[in-house]
Amino acid sequence: MSARVTRRALMALALCAAPGVARGAPPEEHRAGGTGTIHHQTTAPRIVKAADTATTTRFVVDGIPVILRHNPANEVVSANVYLLGGTRQVTPQTAGIEALLLVASERGTRRYPGAQARARTARLGSTISLDAGEDWSVMGMHAIRATFDSTWAILADRLVAPTLAAEEVALVRDQMLTGARQRGTSPDEAATELADSLLFVGHPYSLQAAGTPESLASITLTQLRQYHAQQMVRSRMLVVVVGNVERAQVERLVHGTLGTLPQGNYRWTPPPAIPVLGSAAAFDNRALPTNYLLGYVPGPAATSPDYTALRVAAAILSGRLFSEVRSRRNLSYAVESPFVERASAIGGLYVTTVDPNAVLRIMRDEVAGLQNEQVEAEGLKRLEQQFITEYYLKNETNSSQANVLARAELYEGDYRTADLFMERLRRVTPADVQRVARQYLKGFRFAYVGDVSKVDRSLLTF
Repeated sequence: MSARVTRRALMALALCAAPGVARGAPPEEHRAGGTGTIHHQTTAPRIVKAADTATTTRFVVDGIPVILRHNPANEVVSANVYLLGGTRQVTPQTAGIEALLLVASERGTRRYPGAQARARTARLGSTISLDAGEDWSVMGMHAIRATFDSTWAILADRLVAPTLAAEEVALVRDQMLTGARQRGTSPDEAATELADSLLFVGHPYSLQAAGTPESLASITLTQLRQYHAQQMVRSRMLVVVVGNVERAQVERLVHGTLGTLPQGNYRWTPPPAIPVLGSAAAFDNRALPTNYLLGYVPGPAATSPDYTALRVAAAILSGRLFSEVRSRRNLSYAVESPFVERASAIGGLYVTTVDPNAVLRIMRDEVAGLQNEQVEAEGLKRLEQQFITEYYLKNETNSSQANVLARAELYEGDYRTADLFMERLRRVTPADVQRVARQYLKGFRFAYVGDVSKVDRSLLTF
């Protein structure tokens, strides 16, 4: 299952059903696999001079953890409500039920019946976004300070009191079914789903957060309403707000809306580790002008120092592959070593090419080079500076900051670790890069979509 596919499908549905409604955070390039009392770790990580934490606070409203980053730099406010659990809340038969519930909620609520929620959101100039993922689902809003209260009222009513009228649910189901049936038509998305199926054997991530044609078709209206009654509880929620708003205002809004829901007895725990199963390959034979290759390997936990080291190793490998495969050999316009952020990292290799064998030989050589030789210290310092620049650019929006805070809180047990990224990056040494390359960049599980006669299968084992 692909979060990239999932999120694109949900965005398309939201845009189709409600003009002006868009997702608040960009999709990841390759998915692999994007959660009450949230301090779930018995041993919290040591916090060292976390920058900017003076403007960020964590408090609890009616049992719901809230993280507020007060940012007076502009008038934009982003607020996300995370429904924790993701695919661990469903079975193969009910996969997609939470996505169906959230999308259908925009088609009528107790306070905003019918199309009023969509119309009111559009008039405010705000957006409400959806993202059903493997570890959590997110309903987020993007507004300005003057319309924050009004936009929050719409978002909260969609969670608290969706109408779920039969005819509207049927319409949304049909849209989602169309998206589910079309998922495999793109070879790039087919490769992602095939790679996911190899990596997540027996893991909750093997389920589709957006559902399958079979599961979506079988979910009844009664099941959907029961799911809302049982799963829309305060213990499953985390709220993150970033913008020029005060704590008292956020407390008042959460208390008067989400605070009226049942408490429930859910308790967040990080998802299980991704199994290490060794090398494997799966093939989807298609007559295509280019061939798609994507391989994944399980990585370290987000709480491990190796997490950042593997991120750096993947960046170095991406640069080397770009130089050799694209710039020097002209074998591909798209080649990289993706790093996927989850509770446990995922490393990988990706390319689209007309000559898979030539690229696989280069990939094998470049991985071996990282494993057998240390990178130059000066080159690593330059890469660190590039990382820092890209980190600031990537997280300059309030919406991006909200997601970073949520991942830190849920994957590492403390939102303040979000501010330790640069410090951790500077600690990575050439020896660390070599060590994680040796430890994790092996046993790739490859998906191949294209002309199978053009690939030497023995090259896929390393």
